Amino acid sequence: MADNRRHAAVLGLTFLLLLLLPQLATALSKPDLLTLGSQIAIYAIAAASLDLLIGYAGMSSFGHAGFFGLGGYVVGILAFHAADNSLFLGIVPGLTDAWLVWPIAIAVTALAALAIGALSLRTSGVSFIMMTLAFAEMLYFLFVSLKTYGGDDGLGFRRRNALPWIAPRDDVAFYYVCLAVLAIFLIAMRHLVQSRFGMVLQGLRQNERRMAAIGVAPYRVRLAAFTIASAGAGLAGALNANLLRYVSPDSLHWTMSGDLMVMVVLGGAGSLYGAVLGAAAFVGLQSVLAQWTEHWMIAMGPILVCTVLVARRGIWGLLAGRR
Repeated sequence: MADNRRHAAVLGLTFLLLLLLPQLATALSKPDLLTLGSQIAIYAIAAASLDLLIGYAGMSSFGHAGFFGLGGYVVGILAFHAADNSLFLGIVPGLTDAWLVWPIAIAVTALAALAIGALSLRTSGVSFIMMTLAFAEMLYFLFVSLKTYGGDDGLGFRRRNALPWIAPRDDVAFYYVCLAVLAIFLIAMRHLVQSRFGMVLQGLRQNERRMAAIGVAPYRVRLAAFTIASAGAGLAGALNANLLRYVSPDSLHWTMSGDLMVMVVLGGAGSLYGAVLGAAAFVGLQSVLAQWTEHWMIAMGPILVCTVLVARRGIWGLLAGRR
């Protein structure tokens, strides 16, 4: 009971700080804090989706950035074709309506994950990690080669996707949209991991043979989890493209997958809510350290090592009283 109260207090305080961030940015005359907050919310969605694989399914995917970047490119490509009134592949018209574009981004990444997962999940362990990495790098080089959509330089667009009653250029409104999507996503993920499906997924992580003996199909369950997690990364990528009004192949690179893994470890794997703290810690440290040196990862490494040694369950576990 005490642990539950502590968890609720940490979670409530975190979201209260995020809710008051625009007012804090205005009071401190630092509008950049708003962009930083939007980035934290977006990365928290991506990290929470990866935590479903790492913390609950026991699958370390090193290709999560591929789906993150793919979701962003769906937004960018549809905006590109909407700007010049052309058709994608001669069939699909350009779109800028968020209610259409974001579900399309989720659907495209889910279908890609279904195909990639169907092949990758035939392996396990290090082989699975390398398979997901290989597919992510294929997507990376695919978009590098698409000169129509910017190639190495990436693809920019003028306006964010339109939402009813929200001005696309209103940074405060977009921040609250990202925060609302994060809250809905975390609630949905919490219900998922506490459902029968989530219990089966955790059972497979602990003892696959025993779960198979009682009639569970490990391949199908893991494929479903892989697809759901990747769709979440696609949603985060769509939001990130809207935040920056730009998408580049860097968002698909393996280093982005590494960053998301660091966020999961910092926040605490197997907690979901720890993804918010991990994303906040990572983005905040990156922002501060980058002001001192362009080689900020040199300082980030020891911080990560110390966090793992002091709080093996991450920041969430430390604040919630679990060592």
